[in-house]
Amino acid sequence: EVQLMESGGGSVQAGGSLRLSCTASGFTFDDSGMGWFRQAPGNDCELVSTISSDGSTYYADSVKGRFTISQDNAKNTVFLQMNSLKPEDTAVYYCASEYGGMDFRFPLCRYWTQGTQVTVSS
Repeated sequence: EVQLMESGGGSVQAGGSLRLSCTASGFTFDDSGMGWFRQAPGNDCELVSTISSDGSTYYADSVKGRFTISQDNAKNTVFLQMNSLKPEDTAVYYCASEYGGMDFRFPLCRYWTQGTQVTVSS
């Protein structure tokens, strides 16, 4: 069965850090880009960061310099290290993959996972 499983998230004060993890099963990262989306209440699904099979990365302007995406191919796991968190980072974060022809140009919140809540208090 092809699936993604997230861990991490939680509540933190502004300026703090959290790390999200996402482990894939049923397929490998070799040919599939991985990424993270987020959605805050009342807002659209937003692409936060991606990492391609060749290791190239993308970050939304709102998180550049604060978030870092990485992956451990041996563990089939992608990480999102979030530093200097701000209250506006509060959202449900969703792991996603381009496996099976998915395209990160389209909002993929809730497509692969139920998401994990990140709450940043001021």
